[in-house]
Amino acid sequence: MNPAVKDIQEAVARLSSEDLTSFRSWFEDFDAKIWDEQFEDDAKSGRLDALADRALADFRAGRYEDL
Repeated sequence: MNPAVKDIQEAVARLSSEDLTSFRSWFEDFDAKIWDEQFEDDAKSGRLDALADRALADFRAGRYEDL
């Protein structure tokens, strides 16, 4: 394991309940931003095209359920 990761884990383990709540909120936003950027990159590069094509084919063939 990377020493920096271990340091972060130890620091998080020492946080107060209040600080842990703040950290969780920050990390959730941070992680969501990274995920959004990756998804956008994947969409722009065409890596999701086959998945989208399959979903559309299933929809057109009536293989779906209303939510």
